[in-house]
Amino acid sequence: MSLTRDSIRAGVLQRMIEDSGCPIRLTTEDERHASLLAMLGGQRVPAGDVWVFGYGSLIWNPAFHYAERRLGTLHGWHRRFCLWTPLGRGTPEEPGLVLGLDRGGACRGVVFRVRAAEAWEELDIVWRREMVSDGYLPRWTRVRTEAGEVRAIAFTINRQAARYAGRLSLAEAAAVIARATGRLGSCAQYLLSTVEHLDQLGIPDRHLQALREQVLQAGGCPA
Repeated sequence: MSLTRDSIRAGVLQRMIEDSGCPIRLTTEDERHASLLAMLGGQRVPAGDVWVFGYGSLIWNPAFHYAERRLGTLHGWHRRFCLWTPLGRGTPEEPGLVLGLDRGGACRGVVFRVRAAEAWEELDIVWRREMVSDGYLPRWTRVRTEAGEVRAIAFTINRQAARYAGRLSLAEAAAVIARATGRLGSCAQYLLSTVEHLDQLGIPDRHLQALREQVLQAGGCPA
């Protein structure tokens, strides 16, 4: 299964969690809308276009409509496999790991510009995807691009969430990623797709490249 615009809007992630019986608290539609509205300053149609920072699967499968994308660097946060997932890229018996933005360092990724008139509809898709539970916290950040700095929404890890994995070593993360798989595919596939797209964009991530080598050595490969 791959996430698409239509499947996200239809609530595929919510149903996946509900059907699993995992003790993961789902955010309600009211909670998601309240969170999104707060990020937009209480206006369903913001005063200007909205930028969203992608650092993982949003780079290669955004699933929302955008008017422009740029390469950008976010300081103060780094990309890390630090969120346990017992469903999409894992199972309750063998959880996988997905990326989050944790404090410290810097992260190179992609910023997407969403037109103000379309912000509520398009960001609702992003919220249904990233804010389905309590794993992430949306926040306004400053992202540097070649065309200037932009104010962008980034989904940072919630260190208070029960699924926060902390700072796993390269070997620990690789061992999990090499074997975990779920309804959205394998963790190895998720890692390799991210590495490949970062390389293609000319913004390689050395930590993820080293992680990929260990995962491949351990027998992990895309499904």
